[in-house]
Amino acid sequence: MTAELPADRYLDRELAWLDFNNRVLDLARDSLRVPLLERAKFLAIFSNNLDEFFMVRVAGLKRRIEAGVAVPTVTGARPKELLSRILERTQHLVAEHSALFQNDVRPALRDAGIEILTWDQLTAAEKDDMRSLFSERIFPVLTPLAVDPSHPFPYISGLSINLAVLLRNPATRARQFARVKVPTNLSRFVRLNEGRYLPLEQVISRHLGQLFAGMEVLGHTTFRVTRNEDIEVEEDDAENLLYALEKELLRRKVGRPPVRLEVEGDIDDEMLATLLSELDVAENEVFRLPAPLDLTGLFALDASRREDLSYPGFLPITHPDLAEVESSSPADLFQALGRHDVLVQHPYDSFATSVQRFIEQAAADPSVLAIKQTLYRTSGDSPIVDALIEAAQAGKQVLAVVEIKARFDEQNNISWARQLEKAGVHVVYGMVGLKTHCKLSLVVREEAGGLRRYAHVGTGNYHPKTARMYEDMGLLTSNPVITDDVARLFNHLSGITQQTEYRRLLVAPHGIRAGLISRIEGEIRNHEAGLPARIRVKVNSIVDEAVIDALYRASQAGVPIDMWVRGICTIRPGVPGLSENIRVRSILGRFLEHSRIYWFENGGRPNVGIGSADLMHRNLDRRVEAIVGLANPQHIAQIDELFRLAFDGGTVRWELHDDKWSTLTTDDEGVPLLDLQEELIRLTRRRRQR
Repeated sequence: MTAELPADRYLDRELAWLDFNNRVLDLARDSLRVPLLERAKFLAIFSNNLDEFFMVRVAGLKRRIEAGVAVPTVTGARPKELLSRILERTQHLVAEHSALFQNDVRPALRDAGIEILTWDQLTAAEKDDMRSLFSERIFPVLTPLAVDPSHPFPYISGLSINLAVLLRNPATRARQFARVKVPTNLSRFVRLNEGRYLPLEQVISRHLGQLFAGMEVLGHTTFRVTRNEDIEVEEDDAENLLYALEKELLRRKVGRPPVRLEVEGDIDDEMLATLLSELDVAENEVFRLPAPLDLTGLFALDASRREDLSYPGFLPITHPDLAEVESSSPADLFQALGRHDVLVQHPYDSFATSVQRFIEQAAADPSVLAIKQTLYRTSGDSPIVDALIEAAQAGKQVLAVVEIKARFDEQNNISWARQLEKAGVHVVYGMVGLKTHCKLSLVVREEAGGLRRYAHVGTGNYHPKTARMYEDMGLLTSNPVITDDVARLFNHLSGITQQTEYRRLLVAPHGIRAGLISRIEGEIRNHEAGLPARIRVKVNSIVDEAVIDALYRASQAGVPIDMWVRGICTIRPGVPGLSENIRVRSILGRFLEHSRIYWFENGGRPNVGIGSADLMHRNLDRRVEAIVGLANPQHIAQIDELFRLAFDGGTVRWELHDDKWSTLTTDDEGVPLLDLQEELIRLTRRRRQR
């Protein structure tokens, strides 16, 4: 009989996210394992993550406060209290982030020959070049905006860098505020020559006299506003979802309230007072930072790509099961999949010669009659989209389920949807009230024995660029049970069905939570019966209380549980009487760990699945997600080895103990531990040499 679960059994979701971003910052701190330019990139990733966190999560919390919704979170925190804790924690993190850049990474870059300069550090020749650049390329696109009785305070677009300028009229001695937006269509860091960069705002600030001719420039500073950028579309009331979303995107550009104000640390009191008043920002929402603001600009340092300061180059290889048909006809690819399933892990296994090739060859193969595809995010020059267009133009039946509500990719996905429609692709925009997040592809092919179906079920987007940076898994199969499940799910997405039960798939919103909890309860029964019992989970985030409670009960019953969580984690491991049998680890590195894997020991016959679903409310209740069960013993052994490496005591990891994360990179003797991703790269290279 399990004990009652305590009320304080969850960590706070938002604070857990900040813990995750601190782990990203740990990578920027790590001068022993992480090359210098990669450390700069992790500083940029930290900034980009924080921008999105404020635009969505903090904005949503503020909206609840302003609406008077005072319902506490599952941890008991009231919205105002939680917002205060978030802002306080963020102030500390941002200060550490800034200090790390200013006192460590920036000087190290300078010593390595990569300098982010100020105007006063330029040579005379460089200053002349910048004057010419300003006159020819920058001045023509600037729009200085003064604030006076006839010119109201301008709308400040979210995440733009702006110059606040204090002016004085020499004739009237009247002081006046003005704003200059730093253009977003020019490079944030101007490259002077090899390894020397100047922030664009420094060029503009040195030429303010030309923008405000006849006025005295008393002072200037930079500032940046973050706004609520979350999309809200009332789908039930929208006859045309595409039209409704386009209207909402337009509204996003002009009417979103601020949630954060970043300013230079030495900002003039008068300027700050003006900004606080005009933007309606509270003092605890102001972040004072040294220049330059917005360190997402550090991504631009890729222009100085230096092998000695970067991760060693890595080239994915063709999966061994596909290598024999790599340069053969399309028919041979399908014949290979007809013989056996193929489990790929990107970026170690090439996306281009597996998933992308699967879709491209289906488009080119005259025996293929139909292709069905989900698209959540894809690249600007997507070969996947090109292949679907080619297939439609060749007369094949092509269905694309395009999720145009994919956050921050809405405009791109609208563009791709229109292109696909023009080419004759049947485009479906998902289901009302749900995001289509599952990663599915289905090919229907005419063969000697009749029609045969082939499918891909994955954990990551059909995005060739991110497939080189994200760790993901996918199953390519012709198994008739799986392909029938996938076909039924596509019919559910494109038509009107009441399909909720599948044989080899778990599908949200109806089946994943219940299916996982049922399997957890099965492990409890097996353990009590003396059978092998164990649970292993790899996800981006775990927040769902029902699943967490089921895991707690399994732990109380004695079932060992290993949780591999990259991002948000609200489960509390190691709590006496509650979770002594739960271990939580996180692994971050050069690739973004993105696959979701679920392992249940099942009495010695492991039940293992991969899919698109994290353990979050949005995934289990508000998205169409799919998890596919694996059957091939070799694939299960591959997953087993992956978990073994991740939870080995000799592997670099972050561990959650006593509600705090700690990082382990060396053993007790100071010897570096094994980096999981680098080990998988080594194994991949070894496979190439065979």
